[in-house]
Order: sequence, then structure tokens, then C-alpha cells
Amino acid sequence: MAKPNGVSKQELIQYAKQCLVEKGMEKFTLRAVADTAGVTQGTIYYHFRTKEQLLLGIVEDICKTSWEEISKSNTFVLEQAIASAKSRCSYDSFFHQLFILITAASFKNDKIRYQLSEIIKAENQALSENLLKIWPESPVKGVSIDTWGIMFNAMVDGLAMQALLQKDFPVEKVYQELEYLVGALTNFGKKEAIE
Repeated sequence: MAKPNGVSKQELIQYAKQCLVEKGMEKFTLRAVADTAGVTQGTIYYHFRTKEQLLLGIVEDICKTSWEEISKSNTFVLEQAIASAKSRCSYDSFFHQLFILITAASFKNDKIRYQLSEIIKAENQALSENLLKIWPESPVKGVSIDTWGIMFNAMVDGLAMQALLQKDFPVEKVYQELEYLVGALTNFGKKEAIE
């Protein structure tokens, strides 16, 4: 298949995001993305063989962009990371709806499952690396920084899942208390590690 002219894979991901916002998940098709981008459906197929692959590209782009923003400086700004997670935690969270759809699709598609697993591993690693900027060592003996990264990532995704299912989920309160918890661990860890 010849490479289509003019539209990159990254540009198609941006058009796909626009299409999702304008048309919603119910009317999101590769044809709809092609129409939004002003290209042929063949151009879409050149970069993405299935709708699930395109959705995975969107999820990966959002994750990568988010972590690049958070990781720009040499210091980890905890408040910025928590605000970023909180901004995606709502009853109608675009990102987490995509994440859950892709997760469900991955159960029957090993390639998507592997790609999603790699995205999650990269998030865990980025979070662990950033935690090292505020915790030179774990605030709890016997719990590695890598495990803290995995647990915080799982916690954020779990909170988002609850918010998707509960209109009245107390996002503000929970995230304020999460920030307090991490701050308490950070301050306590400076004194002595919790055993």
C-alpha cells in the first residue's frame, strides 16, 4: 500500500479526537475520522487497521502528552500531577471512557492488550521516576518506589472508574485528601521511614 500524502499519523490522531468530541463514541467510525480529516478512508487504513487501534493511538497520545508536561522540569510538582489526574476524573471523562473501551477490546486482541500493557508500564515508570524527585527513598520500608508508582497509577485509574459510574462521586474531596496523604508520606518520609 502506498503511503498517503499530506496527513501524518499524529495529525490523524488529532482529527480522531476532534471527531470523537463532535460525533460521540456512537458515531465514531474510521469513515467519520476520514471525513473530519478531509482524507480518504484508505489514508486512515494506512495508519490504523481498526477503530480499536485508532482509539489506542488516542489513549497513548493523551498519556504521553500528560506525562511529558508533568516531567518537563527536574522537580516533580505533586500538585500538578494530582491536578492532571483530577482533570480526567469525572462522570463523563473522555479519556477514561476510551481507556475502558480499549481495555475491553484488548481481552480479545493480544496485540491491543500488549500495546495497552506497554502504555501502562510507561506510565508506571514515569510516575516512579517522578516520585524519586520528591522521595529519595521510599517513605515506607519494604515498599519500593516502583511499587509506589504502580499503586498510585492504579489508584488514579480506580478513582476515575468510580467517577465514571457515580454522578455524585466526591472528586474534589477525594483528590484533596489524596494530595494530603502523599504530602503526609513525603513529610514523614523526611523524618524516618515508616516501618
